[in-house]
Amino acid sequence: MGEGVKCVITGTNIKALGRAVHSLSRIGDELYFEPLEDGLCLRSVNSSRSAYASFTLAPLFFHSYEATGGTCHCKIHMKTVISVFRSLPSLEKTVEKCLISLNAEKSRLVIQLLCKYGITKTHNLSYQDCESLQAVYNPDTCPNMLRAPARLLSDAVMHFPQTLAEITIMASPCGKVTLRNYVEEDIDSTKTMLTELSLSRDEFLVYQLKKQSDITFCLREFRGLLSFAESTSLPVSIHFNTAGFPAVFSVDDTVLEVHFVLATLSDTDRASQSESQYNRPPLHSSEDDFLGDDIDYMIAMETTVTHSPPPSSPTFCGHSCINPFQEAQDPLSDDEPDAGVPGTPPNKKFRSLFFGSILANSGHSNQEILAEDSDREEE
Repeated sequence: MGEGVKCVITGTNIKALGRAVHSLSRIGDELYFEPLEDGLCLRSVNSSRSAYASFTLAPLFFHSYEATGGTCHCKIHMKTVISVFRSLPSLEKTVEKCLISLNAEKSRLVIQLLCKYGITKTHNLSYQDCESLQAVYNPDTCPNMLRAPARLLSDAVMHFPQTLAEITIMASPCGKVTLRNYVEEDIDSTKTMLTELSLSRDEFLVYQLKKQSDITFCLREFRGLLSFAESTSLPVSIHFNTAGFPAVFSVDDTVLEVHFVLATLSDTDRASQSESQYNRPPLHSSEDDFLGDDIDYMIAMETTVTHSPPPSSPTFCGHSCINPFQEAQDPLSDDEPDAGVPGTPPNKKFRSLFFGSILANSGHSNQEILAEDSDREEE
């Protein structure tokens, strides 16, 4: 049980690590920490399995990086990690070096911040052993791909209120992308503010659209990715299909790879959402709760004891991609997420693992995101 990691981060990369943690905190309540020989992987998934994020930091990102003893998978409560990197301006001004070490024998993740004037802040964070959390997806199967400067997308979404849960992107092969706030059909449009913004083909670095697509996804997680991408001055790539298929947002560089996989609202649920809210019979059992879900956010989970490699970059064609059609081995039902769970819009229910088999029988698309979660069997 001597596996672990020892790494040192210096300069502006300390703040970049802090921003990565802040972005992951918009996804879920737990941070999955996985040191590998080819880099450190930080991942998170929300309780409804409708959003997944992964940061892979290459050894070149660190001043020194050493993964020892073998593979180690653990998860840490997100609030404890956020407390270490809470003040990003303070990290940049006062912290000169960050030391991270993980020792499985003591079940502690130790983060030391070496500050100016000889001050050292040591944080001993407890963790739980787990299996590797790995989403399985293939961006190359998506017919549409957009790439744009992070600043362009940040300036676009800033026109939408912070309280907005979901946003719709309407992309056309003719060369126009429109962003619009999503409004449920049962809401009186005369009492709702509608915001719409259009971008032309010339404003994008890459504009590859094979068919018209309108996708609706959660805005909170998207803002988190844009915040990180803008701080690093890296462009954002968006791989997507039609409504109901997951959208993959990525940021790539020689020292890091960032992937956000967000479920999208299906056309079937969007069309019948209003009618179902008024005609749905009373539900009692937990299984009926899933049958009454309003939104078709599809991310299934699976439990495995086999290690999976970090997600490959969709913007580098030489990288291999993971099979997106891998079958879940032992599906179990999830409880309904609380209203305060990060990444869960208010007053909406999300399809979880249990719903993967039901979708296949109801005529919905079976292109799902499969992920490996260590605690599925424990729940």
